Amino acid sequence: MPTLYYARGACSLAPHIVLEWIGAPYDAVRVDYGAKELLAVNPSGAVPTLREDDGWLLTQAGAILEYLAAKHPEAGLSGGESLRDRAEAHRWSSFFTSDMHASFWPIFMPYRYTTDASDAAKKAAVEAGQVLADKQFAVLNRHMEGRDWVLGAGRGQRSVIDAYAFPMIRWGTKTLPGGLAEYPNVLALHDRIAGDEAVQRVLAREAAK
Repeated sequence: MPTLYYARGACSLAPHIVLEWIGAPYDAVRVDYGAKELLAVNPSGAVPTLREDDGWLLTQAGAILEYLAAKHPEAGLSGGESLRDRAEAHRWSSFFTSDMHASFWPIFMPYRYTTDASDAAKKAAVEAGQVLADKQFAVLNRHMEGRDWVLGAGRGQRSVIDAYAFPMIRWGTKTLPGGLAEYPNVLALHDRIAGDEAVQRVLAREAAK
């Protein structure tokens, strides 16, 4: 049985949701960044970390999501199996990893982005991150016009990429000055995912521990 190590409020929410969507047995262990329990498994102290029964470890949310989709094809979460389907899945996984997720680092950890320890400098870093995040949500909002899910033709089909989007959309609602009011298609995706019973179970589990 695989074990997912996650932190509350982190992007590890995405594989947690996917494991619940798959419906196969798994264990989820909440850890704090840098905690001895996590460091014993993953010396980098990062989440998400997925451990299989034989001790094999996989890190990085995008890689874990791709692995789970391929491991459980019966769940239908890959977004499609054609060459172009797989390319689209890689494209959007890269978008959330490199564009969307990265834009939040100055917001969450502004001290990493300035050598000036003043409050004004940190505030400037946060504001720069907010501008970047707004730009990425605008990209996602345009893509979601007339769609229910990020991947697939027509209205699309639910995939691991939607789970990847979900924690970042939640971050946007809480950290951007205007929330996501300007991005109704993104908010519709959020509500579609949040209304899922499996997602509600995961959110309740992460909030309770």
